[in-house]
Amino acid sequence: MTPASQLVTAAAWSLHPQLAKDTAPVGELALSRLLAINAADYPWLVLVPRRAELSEIADLGNDALLLMREIALVSRVLKEVTQCDKLNIAAIGNVVPQLHVHIVARRKTDPLWPKPVWGAAPPRAGEREAFARFIASIHGKLGLAEENNGASFNQ
Repeated sequence: MTPASQLVTAAAWSLHPQLAKDTAPVGELALSRLLAINAADYPWLVLVPRRAELSEIADLGNDALLLMREIALVSRVLKEVTQCDKLNIAAIGNVVPQLHVHIVARRKTDPLWPKPVWGAAPPRAGEREAFARFIASIHGKLGLAEENNGASFNQ
């Protein structure tokens, strides 16, 4: 059961403006909003727990276990959809302080392999239609409700 204090925190939650600018919605999971970054070379998802004013996974308390389950679920789906060689998963938060977890599909043939994608040049945007198909594929594999479809995006 979620404590009353966390219900209030969830009600006050809003997406950080930088995340809103850099991503497109995929859908809503039990705890987190799932977003996608249009990166042609790196299929890239971001989980953002809907809890206000948190910057660390440890700040989630008991909900940290739910976040771990969502990370595992989204990771499995991303790996299945992309057939990638490796997944990079990180909650860095040095630039955007709102708690969020990056899940990036990597291939041994990608431009930065084996280096991390963080701190490199901004990702090169892919074709709009390919990005929409990627979002739809992730959305479908997760079995998200149609009203939970993140089909509209601004990238």
